[in-house]
Parts: sequence; structure tokens; C-alpha cells
Amino acid sequence: MKVDVLIIGAGAAGLMCAMTAGQRGRHVLVVDHANRPGKKILMSGGGRCNFTNLGVTPAQFLSANPHFCKSALARYTPYDFIALVEKHRIAYHEKELGQLFCDESSKLIVRMLLDECAAAGARVETPCAVQAVRKTEEGFSVLTARGEVHAQSLVVASGGLSIPSMGATGLGYELARQFGHNVLPTRAGLVPLTLSGKHLEHYQDLAGVALPVAQTRVGKRNFRAGLLFTHRGISGPAVLQISSYWQPGDELHLDLSPEQNLGEWLIAQRTERPAAELRNVLGDKLPRRLAQRLCERWLQSKPMRQFPDAELRDIGGRLHDWPIVASGTEGYRTAEVTLGGVDTDGLSSSSMQSKHVPGLYFIGEVVDVTGWLGGYNFQWAWASGHAAGTVA
Repeated sequence: MKVDVLIIGAGAAGLMCAMTAGQRGRHVLVVDHANRPGKKILMSGGGRCNFTNLGVTPAQFLSANPHFCKSALARYTPYDFIALVEKHRIAYHEKELGQLFCDESSKLIVRMLLDECAAAGARVETPCAVQAVRKTEEGFSVLTARGEVHAQSLVVASGGLSIPSMGATGLGYELARQFGHNVLPTRAGLVPLTLSGKHLEHYQDLAGVALPVAQTRVGKRNFRAGLLFTHRGISGPAVLQISSYWQPGDELHLDLSPEQNLGEWLIAQRTERPAAELRNVLGDKLPRRLAQRLCERWLQSKPMRQFPDAELRDIGGRLHDWPIVASGTEGYRTAEVTLGGVDTDGLSSSSMQSKHVPGLYFIGEVVDVTGWLGGYNFQWAWASGHAAGTVA
């Protein structure tokens, strides 16, 4: 079989690239070893797909080259994707912090992309595993489970290593190395953090306790969002966000009440409730089980009248800068994204084309560009897929 463009990977970036190239009149084939296209789209956002974010800027992306993502993001914006969603009459809403979700189901986003591919004449075949790839004079020869395909352009949109239970593999990295590209070290991102030893013992039985708003900090980077204690450590949006910046050995600090000065609040509570124990007063501000644990392990609980101002301010300061020692992450098993990947030094920022091999492109998560939680990674998929689709 001969095609103009062969895309490996039927995820967000691959499907966007396919419809964009097809709209230019290119003969496009998408193959994926998964049993259906868009599997990660389907499970995202609790099944409602946080498909973009109104506040996308290059600042929300991690990469060895922080400037690389600028061109693609500028040329295909959240509003471009919103226009596509509205064209297909998919109802959506803004949840918080610019995050846009489908009102109904993420299945509508996958159907939209597949309908656009079909309208543009782009074929999507799943399951169809790639077995071997080689360069030819005309372009590329790709041996798949359904036969050999010859293509002028080859687009690698195979994703990263996150959530292997959904079929994630390192194929994209293997192909990058095969064609002379550097692959930067990968690790799990947007992932729960784990505790061990006595640090786990201190918090383990708090599993299920949640803080609606907390702030996580590593170095100068901090995120304010929800936090959840788990049987193995800590999770929740604030933890997932900071996990992309945290590495073993880094100091992690929590602000357990970032929206109010706890020291001054405690002083006011002493006036109102002089006979109340500290653990009970804190239980009105923090989850009660957490307040009890803090007082059992680290804070002396006694009647509020016995605390001088300075001690209450010190307790408040500690709760705003609470150290917690993480030992690792839950790994790729539960990670939403993969940090690292194909080195952007070997790619064109405007087209995502290889600087080493004409006609070869890398897009989406396989590239060393990783966004924050909240729709940013989907926007990178749309933008990088569109960038390659306009030229491939």
C-alpha cells in the first residue's frame, strides 16, 4: 500500500495531524496497536475530557528547551480547538482555572476527531501494530500487522510510557534513536507521590482525608489546589502538579491552609475559645483526623489559653510550611504524562520535522514537551499535530 502520510499513533496528536494533512488533500493512514483510537482521550477528565485550557502559555510547559513549544502553540490556540468543538455542537463548560470539559462525554471528542478524519479522507486502522520501519529513496517503508505501507512522510505520534495498561510503549523513542535522534531521560509526570518508612507510618491511616485547598512547594515552584492522603502517600491536583518538578532528594513543603493566616486565626480563636484544646480548634480549620494526627505527632495540644502569641504564630508558620518527605512516585502505572523524550534540538519548532531525516516528524507526548495538569497536554497534542499536519 502507498500513502502520502503514515501516522503511528491514533491518540490526540495523531488524529489532529491526520485530519489536518487530509484537509490538504494528502492521502493519510493512521495505525495504532491499541484496539481503539483515542483511548487516553476517553479516560481523561473522569470521562469528560479536559480538552484544553483558556490560559495556555509556554510557561505551563516543561522542556529542556522552554522556547520550543512557542511556535506551535501560537499557531494553533485553544480558541482554534474550541471553534472545532462548537462546529460539532459539543456542549462544554469551564470548571476552574480555565479548564474546559465536555458537559457529557469524552467520547464526543473522539467521535469529532474521527469524523473530521473521515471527512478529510484520512483512514484510521486499529489494532494495527508496527513491526519495523526503514528509510527508502521515496520515503519510508513500514511493516505493520496488516502488511507493508510505503509513505512519503512518517509521523510518530505514539505517546510516552504513562499508563502501560492502556497500551503505552517506548516505540516512539526506539524510532527516534533508530534515525539518529537523542532521547532525553524519561520519568513519570503528573503522578502521586509515595512515602516510606516512618514517614509513611505517620500518614498512612489518613488515607482518604482530603484538603480542598492546599499548596505544594518544591524550591520556588508552588501549586495551589486539592490534596489527598492515600495508602501509599499523597495525591490530588496540587501533588500531581508539583510531581513534575519534584525529584528524589528534593525538599517538599505543604501549606495546609494557604488562604488564611493561621497564626493570627489561632490568636483570635484563643480569645473566643480559651478552654478549647488546640487539636479541636485546628479540627475546625483542617480535616479533623489530620488535625488530631498533627497534634499527636508534632504539635503539643493544650488549652488555647496556655499558648502565648509567639507560640501560636510559630504553629501557624509551621502549618504554612509543613515538610513532608516523599520517597518516590507511583510511576508510569498511574502517571498522566511522561516527562522527557525526543530531544527538541533535533526537531523544527514550526513543523515538528526531523532535522536529521527529511519527511520524519515527532509530535505529542513522545517529544520533550510536557504540560501542567488542566488541559495543557491536550493543547500541546492539538498544536503539535496541527503543526506537522500542515506540512507533512
